[in-house]
Amino acid sequence: MQFAEVAVQNVRGFSPAGRFALKAGYLVLKPPSAESSPLAGLSLALLFADGRGSDASFIASGAKSGKAALTFVGVDGVTYRVLRDLGGSGTLHRMNPTTQQPELVSSDASEISQFLRGQAGLPPKTTFEQVYCLQSAQLPSRRPRKSAAAGAKVDPKTSGRYPSLASASTVLPAEDIPAAEAKLRALEQELSASTEVDSLQFKADGVASQIFDAEQRLKGTEGLKVAIAEAEAAWRAAPTPESLGLPQDIVNRLKRHPKVIARRDEALARLNADRENEAEARPASVPPLTQHMGFWAGLGAGVLFLALAVGLGFGVDRTFRYLALLDIPAFGVAAFLALRYVDDLQKATRHGSKENRFDIREKKILEEYEAEAAPLRMAQKALDVEELDGIAPALERKELLGARVAELRDQLHTMESDPDYLAAAAQVQSLKAEAEALNEELTQKGTYVRDMREVEREMGRLKESIALAKAPPPPAAPGPDGSVPVETLEDPSPVLLSQAADVFTTDILSVQAMLKERCVQYLTALTDRRYQGIEWDREGKAFALTAGRRVPVGELPAKDLDLYYLALRLTVVEKTSARVKRPFLLEDVFTGMEEVKLPLIARMLKHLGTLTQVLHVTSHPGFAQMSDGPVNV
Repeated sequence: MQFAEVAVQNVRGFSPAGRFALKAGYLVLKPPSAESSPLAGLSLALLFADGRGSDASFIASGAKSGKAALTFVGVDGVTYRVLRDLGGSGTLHRMNPTTQQPELVSSDASEISQFLRGQAGLPPKTTFEQVYCLQSAQLPSRRPRKSAAAGAKVDPKTSGRYPSLASASTVLPAEDIPAAEAKLRALEQELSASTEVDSLQFKADGVASQIFDAEQRLKGTEGLKVAIAEAEAAWRAAPTPESLGLPQDIVNRLKRHPKVIARRDEALARLNADRENEAEARPASVPPLTQHMGFWAGLGAGVLFLALAVGLGFGVDRTFRYLALLDIPAFGVAAFLALRYVDDLQKATRHGSKENRFDIREKKILEEYEAEAAPLRMAQKALDVEELDGIAPALERKELLGARVAELRDQLHTMESDPDYLAAAAQVQSLKAEAEALNEELTQKGTYVRDMREVEREMGRLKESIALAKAPPPPAAPGPDGSVPVETLEDPSPVLLSQAADVFTTDILSVQAMLKERCVQYLTALTDRRYQGIEWDREGKAFALTAGRRVPVGELPAKDLDLYYLALRLTVVEKTSARVKRPFLLEDVFTGMEEVKLPLIARMLKHLGTLTQVLHVTSHPGFAQMSDGPVNV
């Protein structure tokens, strides 16, 4: 996991508006003013939003609203972006690896938290705060001292499995008591306002929830309305004979088309039969008369008998004149053959005219068929179907879609007539009016009022500090050996070791063995070898080894205890980074430390930056020089 970018608008401790790219390694974030940038707190607010607007405390002074966004790469390798209106709603987006475009994951705070833990590899909030965030308030020296005689009694506010090391109050100097009491009175007034605003906000949240439920019931028809709109669009786009320029009876033409084909085929069959009968009745061919030997034989016989009758009848005997009578049958045969020839020519002529009639009949049959089939081919082309069988379903689709639209409209009418739907519709208007009134009242109360629980916690810390300042604890009773117990600081080891055990999913004893050697190296370097070793008991309480003595770390000087805590924190982050990489966020925690220690600490952070991302908020120039790159925020 690695932070890639922080974007802010009207966030305290940052520039008024800007986007700051972050890279791997050890980076120093330089705030624009003396006020330290609350990078760790802002990251916790963005990644672990409670949905109650507590992140509004990060809005810059004088600004009415603010925005913040955090872009990071999860342990799954996917880039995520958390965007929040401080004090308002927020969204989680995920970068699509294919399109490289952001996609909305959720806008619900609880869903975002669950998704980041389950998918992006974000640890629990307490682990992230106690292990991967280091703030000045977490240093043991900033915690109140405890009497060693009360060691058997542990304050539940500051201890436990997951305590917050920044939650305890500090002991006030006597001169600060009046200012603290004045602040306490101001906090009481703020608590009263916060309580009132919290009550109004509770009502507003309840009304918003009712509006959401009512609108969800009303939105039950949205899908049906969309379906109706789509069905109507499809119905309007469906083809009809009128829109395609086809005859109105195109469907009937399609139905009778098989009969038209049968009638055409039957007429063509009859035509072909008549044509074949005519062909059989007519002669194959009519040869010329001059080629008919019988004609010439009859004609020659007639001429011969005539010549004999004339020659012999006048020259020899008149009886031969009767031979001329034989011309009659001879010429008759020739005449008969001539008439027969003429008859054959007439038959051949009649065949030509009949053939023309056959062609005319055939053309008429085909034209009648074409008149019936042309609209069907036109419809086939207009509908872009391969077969005539596809015309009817395409044209019937309009009717089917119309029936579908009517059916959906009936369903919508039934749903909108339901009493629950009518009640929800009437309820939404009144609820929205109530919500507007509550929001207007909240606006009149102020643009921002802190959460009452936060005010109560601050009042509790302030009261405890005042009480400790006004009534210091009585002198401790001497022990059996006559020694007086000394006041000690709280040992931070059990809490931190417990968190490390959760990260490593093992027990505290195993974690101790894993961390001990490296922690001793850090501690000896930071304390100039004043301490030669560290030991932990079964509960995780730490003991420093120095000059042959075994001293509980709570009895160490405050500055040495802070160095031990720093050594343990660096060790835990270094070891956990070998298993899962998560950014280590440090706010300006080294203020007040010896200057000679800071270069050594910078080198340690530089080394840690080779294992995971280290983001250090500080304006100290020495850290910036040692970093992999400063970032002005």
